[in-house]
Amino acid sequence: MKKLILAAFLAGSFFTASAQSNTTFGVSGGVNFAKITASVDGVSGSGSSGTLTSFSVGVFADAPIGNNFSIQPGLYYTGKGGASDDGGDGKLKLSYLQVPINFLYNAPFGGGKLFVGAGPYVGIGLNAKTTNGRQSVDLEFGTDVKRTDVGATGLLGVRFDNGLLLKANYDLGLTNILGDNEIGVSSKNRVIGLSVGFTF
Repeated sequence: MKKLILAAFLAGSFFTASAQSNTTFGVSGGVNFAKITASVDGVSGSGSSGTLTSFSVGVFADAPIGNNFSIQPGLYYTGKGGASDDGGDGKLKLSYLQVPINFLYNAPFGGGKLFVGAGPYVGIGLNAKTTNGRQSVDLEFGTDVKRTDVGATGLLGVRFDNGLLLKANYDLGLTNILGDNEIGVSSKNRVIGLSVGFTF
């Protein structure tokens, strides 16, 4: 059912974008710097993991919806998770098929446009595992880790007239990613991304 909802969500997004005659399409990829924040019920404050370096790659459409504004749905493979913050080798590696829908403001800038925007995203888990050195343990969706990650994205970048795109984004996970076994603990994804792309 979740995959069906995702497919309908994605199809509707791209249909809306493609309906515009001056819609542009693009590809982008880059590096992710991912962390996980954690809090415990009944305990004040929160903590976070160390940074895990991963990557993101995907496609998007950009459709004008008024003067200087556009809507940008996309489909990305993205890596999230976290690393040990005490110098150890432990890592939690999560990969998602992520669908963002961002609303952008575009301003003229030299030989291109500056853009800033934000919007919601839904991520469907593809793979989850913990590693420690050469050891690797696969995690089970539902029991260990939730398959769905829902959150918000903020982004800032520049798109040049020749199609080159430079972008920075921040993903703020809003849902607890831990599975049913982790009662009383809430952990959420945080990602800073830097990417390069091309529009056509």
